[in-house]
Amino acid sequence: MALTKEQKQAQVKELTEKMSAASSLILANYIGLNVAEVSELRGQLKESDAEMKVAKKTLMKIAAKDAGIENFADAEFEGPVSIIFSFGDPLSGAQTAFKFSKNHKQVEIIGGMFDGKILTREQALELAQMPSRDVLLATFVCMIRSPLVSFAGMCNSPLTGFARALSELSKKGGVAPEAAAPVAEAPATAAPSEVPATEEAEAPTTADESAPSTEAAETETSDSEKSES
Repeated sequence: MALTKEQKQAQVKELTEKMSAASSLILANYIGLNVAEVSELRGQLKESDAEMKVAKKTLMKIAAKDAGIENFADAEFEGPVSIIFSFGDPLSGAQTAFKFSKNHKQVEIIGGMFDGKILTREQALELAQMPSRDVLLATFVCMIRSPLVSFAGMCNSPLTGFARALSELSKKGGVAPEAAAPVAEAPATAAPSEVPATEEAEAPTTADESAPSTEAAETETSDSEKSES
């Protein structure tokens, strides 16, 4: 049944809005899929924040032009074509369609659009087989953590090895744990250096005590001289 002019305009408007909002587009043939299989594919796409629409090629090209997508009008594709819109992760729609095509050979990716550029069949397939955003993030986190873990292990390994060596020597009787105590008391050997300081401090006292005896001797001598005179 042919579409009316109003229906065509409504489809073009819907396609234009979805093309403008999508992070990527994938074009795919689906010849041979039954109704149940098409519903299954739509359900899987919905779970990955993607959507599939079927429209005439002429309407797709008009919508792409209105959405500002360059060179879409020059794209060549045959047979009934569906557009798969990815609204979140730009890889989600392509990856879902590619996985579905492994068990349903009727689905064939024939092109797409990413970052405002038209993709060939080969480029669209490469996009579909790229690691997902979550996988890339997990890989990046592992790359960051690996050097830190290695550094922590490097710092801990000498201490761990030293502790094990002491433990083994202690078990064999080579080193007693108490033997390490005298090392801490080693600074006490500096005590002899204080002896000269004590003698020096007491020296002035000895000199002071001898001073009165000298003065007494001089006084006695003077008195004896006076008595003789």
